[in-house]
Amino acid sequence: MRPPHPPEPERAAELRRRFADEARSERPDLSALCLLVGAAADGALDEAGIDAAQIDLDRLAGQVPFRPGGPRPWALALAELLGGRCGFRGTPADYQRLESSLLHEVLRRRRGLPILLSVVWMEVARRAGAPVYGVALPGHFVVGFGPPEQQVLADPFDGGRVLTGGDAELLVAGATGAPLDPSMLTPADPLDVVLRILNNIRAWAAARPERSDVALWAVDLSLLLPSHPARLRYDRAQLLVERGDFLTGAMELDAYAEVVEAVDGSAADRIRHQARAARSMLN
Repeated sequence: MRPPHPPEPERAAELRRRFADEARSERPDLSALCLLVGAAADGALDEAGIDAAQIDLDRLAGQVPFRPGGPRPWALALAELLGGRCGFRGTPADYQRLESSLLHEVLRRRRGLPILLSVVWMEVARRAGAPVYGVALPGHFVVGFGPPEQQVLADPFDGGRVLTGGDAELLVAGATGAPLDPSMLTPADPLDVVLRILNNIRAWAAARPERSDVALWAVDLSLLLPSHPARLRYDRAQLLVERGDFLTGAMELDAYAEVVEAVDGSAADRIRHQARAARSMLN
């Protein structure tokens, strides 16, 4: 199956505007932002499809038992519904599919990356009234239930398996080689979750040079988030040059060099050299 392709320019521009508005709202809606990412990736996802995905999350939330109890009963109830009855989980092959980073496709296929499966868990649990949040462990996103002193972690990629402290330590050690730090267990901000999703999409595209179009719209959305790494501007300029838009890419490299100049003059000179090299491609 071929990966989805972005929508037409007019639709893409409208989606970017809506994404920016939602990201800058007082309380950004995680599911709405993820579905706008999906629409930016998949031109076949129209407004009816976005509404259908939200309705699907509502429907799943309606199947959660009423107020199961404390954090552990909540985690077990979500695992029984989503991981057990509905079959949401991940496999190693899911890392090779763009669809694994798109919420509407994860809802359809019931397969995805850990962070998108965690979004499903969070959005269903939130609608059902659970004390739920994302936990951005290095290399493997999970969900948490309850306050810090009673926190229960679950791994949606493994069908919602409830984790012990040792399980979390192994996940972190496997990803970083370092021990688990308590700061890693704090609730993830929704906009940080979205940025991590977009980074995953860019990583998928980086391994497929023929899909630089995906990398470009992913970095464009990342730049619309209120807080983002400054280096994204450099990454965007490089993508434009790679895609043959030498003049725009050179202009953005020069603009980024101005930003870098204040902290690293030699780096700024190297970036300006890249800008000159991009302009020379026009001759």
